[in-house]
Amino acid sequence: RTGYGADVHRFGTGDHVWLCGIAIPHSHALAGHSDADVALHALTDAVLGAIGAEDIGAHFPPSDPTWAGASSDRFLHHATEMVRKQGGRITHLDVTIICEAPKVGPHREVMRARLAEICELDLARVSVKATTTEKLGFTGRGEGIEARAVATIELPRS
Repeated sequence: RTGYGADVHRFGTGDHVWLCGIAIPHSHALAGHSDADVALHALTDAVLGAIGAEDIGAHFPPSDPTWAGASSDRFLHHATEMVRKQGGRITHLDVTIICEAPKVGPHREVMRARLAEICELDLARVSVKATTTEKLGFTGRGEGIEARAVATIELPRS
């Protein structure tokens, strides 16, 4: 099965952004109820989508103060465990981070390693990519970051 996820967060005050579970120095932080890790949120939705388990907001509602400031690795780990409880396994994760800054390239391998660790995957089963929008749209204007993700999983035949 394949699941798709997407997420967006605007910039707020701060000195770093969380991307793929890694703190990256930046002139702003991402604003959100949790740590606003746009990449982990998109990946969580992709995994949940692959098993037909609603979306991240259904599992971790922004209205619940429990998740205020929460580390988003908890969300992806939860989705991964849901796959395992169904007898399945994640076979590949692919995320694209869309922003003008910060630059993802210098952090890509650490991000891949962190995702592999969270989901207990071989590094070869994790892809992190980045692109810009050529200064177009909200990401091009430097107002925030977007992420899009795909998760491929195997489930036992039912």
